[in-house]
Amino acid sequence: MGTVKFWMFITFLMNIVVVNAQEAALWNHKECAVVLTYDDAIDADLDNVLPALDSLKLKGTFYIIGSSPVVIRRMEEWRKAAAHGHELGNHSLYHPCDGSLAGRGFVTPETDLSKYTVARAVKEIKTNNTLLKAIDGKNTRTFAYPCGDLKIGGEYFYTGLKNEFAGARGVNAGLQTASQVNLDNVDCFMINGQSAEYMIELVERAKQSHTLLVFLFHGVGGGHNINVSLEAHSELLHYLKKNENAIWVAPMVEVAAYIKHNQHGGLTN
Repeated sequence: MGTVKFWMFITFLMNIVVVNAQEAALWNHKECAVVLTYDDAIDADLDNVLPALDSLKLKGTFYIIGSSPVVIRRMEEWRKAAAHGHELGNHSLYHPCDGSLAGRGFVTPETDLSKYTVARAVKEIKTNNTLLKAIDGKNTRTFAYPCGDLKIGGEYFYTGLKNEFAGARGVNAGLQTASQVNLDNVDCFMINGQSAEYMIELVERAKQSHTLLVFLFHGVGGGHNINVSLEAHSELLHYLKKNENAIWVAPMVEVAAYIKHNQHGGLTN
């Protein structure tokens, strides 16, 4: 190898080291970020998840369907959760999904997103924000797309909502660096029956690649047809707590704000 090529190779390696070091420092000076999200505002959130998180002083994001009877019946408990640092995210007022897609037999005519207008979807989501502010008093939160559906009639409905949220969580699986994250459609890993070993391996991958890992849970210990066992969920939480010096665990709204600040050049290492 000639002298010029040798130094070009050394420079290339040094650039890789610098980029990796920068990405590692970005996650609140930890190796990666993990966000725990729980969808649909079900009893299991309050009965199983919140006690588990609070016992370890970990914070999560609960994506709330405003019309859920669990919101009405247990509003004070949701208010208490928010006061303890958990995020009440917006999962729409009625959870409309595109009924025209395959496998969507569960969608009712009243909640068929394909029959919505963009204006209607935007209005209902903003109304849910009003409800959530009445519960937690907060102005900033994130959104989660019901069923991961992004469009109505080919149009991205979130375009009319960008100023309402710090970011939006989708359903596509992926690990991304802070610079790669699309805050209009943040990647996540949906958990449905997987083991604690599987979830912990995802965290290890995030640590090694200095990336953001978002978990999407529904039922924990029951309460939903998409479920993870109490034991597996507990093992994951204890692993995160044990490794909190290397892993930043925070609600989506905090991580989204941090990413936005970074992407606009606001963070220094």
